[in-house]
Amino acid sequence: RYHARDAAMGLSRMQHAKVILGSATPTVESYAHAKSGKYGLVRMTTRYKDAQLPEISYIDLSEAYRKKQMSGHLSQPLIQAMEETLVSGKQVLLFQNRRGYASFVECRQCAHVPQCPSCDVSLTYHQVSTTLRCHYCGYTERYASACKACGTLAPETQGLGTQQLEEEVQALFPSARISRMDLDSTRKKYAHQKLINAFSRQEIDILIGTQMITKGLDFKQVTMVGVLSADNFLHFPDFRAHARAFQVLTQVAGRAGRVGDESKVLIQTFQPQHPVLKFVSNYDYASFYELQIKQREQFGYPPYTRIIRIDLKHKNMSTLISASEWLKKGLLARFSQVLGPVAPTVGRVRNYYILNILIKLSLEVSQSAAKNRLSKLLKSFEMVGAFSQVTVSYTHLRAHETRH
Repeated sequence: RYHARDAAMGLSRMQHAKVILGSATPTVESYAHAKSGKYGLVRMTTRYKDAQLPEISYIDLSEAYRKKQMSGHLSQPLIQAMEETLVSGKQVLLFQNRRGYASFVECRQCAHVPQCPSCDVSLTYHQVSTTLRCHYCGYTERYASACKACGTLAPETQGLGTQQLEEEVQALFPSARISRMDLDSTRKKYAHQKLINAFSRQEIDILIGTQMITKGLDFKQVTMVGVLSADNFLHFPDFRAHARAFQVLTQVAGRAGRVGDESKVLIQTFQPQHPVLKFVSNYDYASFYELQIKQREQFGYPPYTRIIRIDLKHKNMSTLISASEWLKKGLLARFSQVLGPVAPTVGRVRNYYILNILIKLSLEVSQSAAKNRLSKLLKSFEMVGAFSQVTVSYTHLRAHETRH
């Protein structure tokens, strides 16, 4: 497994070429390399044509629910800002990073939640097709109007997806032209480009989307961006969760006011005082980086260490546990810091159970020597007949984040 940026770096060394990494929100590791002089650093402190950055405000969802200022999943301040934007003839972007209609369906009587038979996840409800889908393996089944466990009618939908948000917004703004950009709405050939073109021509007033709308899009008439919930990003179980939250929220905010018009970004959250959100509202990447780099040093994460993640997969959990214990024993004889094995957030995908092992390497350890030790151990592992069907792969989390 490899990261495209690492591959680009390797290719540039082979060809004696230059690499430009451009981002308003670089990874902590990349910025650390720039600060140390390993990378050259060029700062652009103003937007194109000196356009002003949009003002970022937070809406406290706890208070909004307590004061009954919610219409579905939209708060009154967000609805009012959208209305003002539409009246002025401008466009609105709404960001909700979950496709489908609802995260899952739950029975009101027995709390049964339909699960994917092949993965350890609940099925997502898609209202347009009236199906329940697994977003990991693609399994689909028809939505049943009665609970399969107890027979209770009309199970409740829980969580917010882009389809449901589109429905709620259309009810609030019946005369507005609304479209949705997510994996479901852009499956057809050229559908993605057609949506972008239509929005650019102002044939769409409100565009609802997932992370597809957060980067690289330049819409001149967008003066208002709404984020339905920032909390999902802040609490993901990963040491890079806060960095990803800062990146996504800053990037989506950057879609507003591209040509200098006064613009605003409203972010709904249950934690408006969260330190990461304060850095986002001030566009203060430098202070955010300083906090992150101290935490990385304190807990021994990149760029102060190198991490190799080993993924083991097998259809039988007991075989997988035996294989991971065998491998960990060999790793401990060769490396000083070995963590795991542990199951990831989703511990079974496509009927394969998954366990992860992390190897932490100090910067003083030779990379090539460490990889040689690991390669020899994995070759020995392959020779064990009982583990012949166990799939093993490893990812080097040396310098950049690895996408899952």
